[in-house]
Amino acid sequence: MVSAMVKLILTLIGWVIFFPALPAAAAGPFTIHPPATRSGIDPQAVTVVGNLQRHVVQKGDDLLDIARHYGLGYSEIGALHRNWDPFLPPAGAEMVIPTRWIVPDSRGRQIIVNTGEMRLYFFKTPTEVYTFPIGMGVLDFKTPSGTFKVVEKKINPSWHIPKSLQKKYGMAVMPPGEDNPLGEYKLTLSWGDYGIHGTHMPLGVGRLVSHGCTRMYPEHIKKLFPMVPKGASVEYIYEPAKIGFLHGRVFLSVHEDVYMKIRSMLLHVLEMLEQRGLSDQVNMTKVMQTVEEQTGMPMEITGGSGGGSSPGYRHPPI
Repeated sequence: MVSAMVKLILTLIGWVIFFPALPAAAAGPFTIHPPATRSGIDPQAVTVVGNLQRHVVQKGDDLLDIARHYGLGYSEIGALHRNWDPFLPPAGAEMVIPTRWIVPDSRGRQIIVNTGEMRLYFFKTPTEVYTFPIGMGVLDFKTPSGTFKVVEKKINPSWHIPKSLQKKYGMAVMPPGEDNPLGEYKLTLSWGDYGIHGTHMPLGVGRLVSHGCTRMYPEHIKKLFPMVPKGASVEYIYEPAKIGFLHGRVFLSVHEDVYMKIRSMLLHVLEMLEQRGLSDQVNMTKVMQTVEEQTGMPMEITGGSGGGSSPGYRHPPI
């Protein structure tokens, strides 16, 4: 717990320290070192990136704004604080900010969009990666998995409205402007008229909000757009559970199965561990705890004498 004096100090200066005046431009670049093999533990592998932070809730804060200021989608904050009112979090409470991630296998692609965690990874090089939160398709219009390419880069794009929505908007094409849901930048994919774009409703990032497209915070797509070349390879995957490595230690992150594709998350994770030859090198109690909590944060699950401790999500190390 934070002492009364420390709380007072944090109240006076916490807005500057804990709540930056401007939204985070991006997470990264991070340097990674993919495992040399598909099984066992490579002591040199680094696929866990970022560091956890702490934020003291100020009067007037809400979880959606806090998420954006730390470069997160709402789901990443909400999963840790399911019992809080997102618009009235308890003032003075100290929050863990989950700015740590397990980077998925690039599969040789330049962009991996993991709808299983609502997050995009841009591999500027095979060992340098940026990551951004996304909003994606609602249950009736799920964002699909598949491999695509960036076929066009548009600044101030017009929105070609689906026929099912044209009556609602009274037009077939919406010109650029503050009401245009595509925002100011769009990376059009070789997948109909779908793409990766900004949004005029930032509160939808980290949520199921679109008809299949990938939405990003305006400041994030502005950062990503010039880095992505036309023709870049893009793969959409659905991996709510991921295994990562950090200097010989094994980590597991488990997100909510929002598209309800996995019959049993525990069996799914156990199969993943078995396929990687890790079943006898992890602590199964920690594995089951991580699966049960589904906070999305990377938790250490290393077993044996070198595994160390893996505290619950309420008090993770920073």
